[in-house]
Amino acid sequence: MKTYMANSSTVERKWYLIDAEGKTLGRLATEVANLLRGKGKPTFTPHVDCGDYVVVINAEKIHVTGNKMTDKFYYNHSGYPGGMRVTSLQTVLERTPEKAVERAVKGMIPHNKLGDQIYAKLYVYAGPDYEQKAQKPEVYEVK
Repeated sequence: MKTYMANSSTVERKWYLIDAEGKTLGRLATEVANLLRGKGKPTFTPHVDCGDYVVVINAEKIHVTGNKMTDKFYYNHSGYPGGMRVTSLQTVLERTPEKAVERAVKGMIPHNKLGDQIYAKLYVYAGPDYEQKAQKPEVYEVK
């Protein structure tokens, strides 16, 4: 019996809609990353982008456990001396709640060219409205 190897022409993609309201950030990001990579499919091949498209809505209503709201920080450096910027999770959720979900998911996918292709299939929205209604995404319930 031969091992099945998927390629870009044989991959079938679906669209999933996930409501992030009341969901824990890390647990949500894990599920989204698995859908984006296609790890739940029997045709999963590690070196091929065989995942699905994911639309996450209500990112502003995510939940975090413990003191992460004030103790979790995002670091960004410009490359110049003294160019370190530190932002708390609370500030990120107030300004751009989509970024918190995007960053959590991005950290869970490969950090290479394949990861860039996978990450491009993620769409995150702060509120309940989204643009991908024409694709008729299937509602996915996060456990």
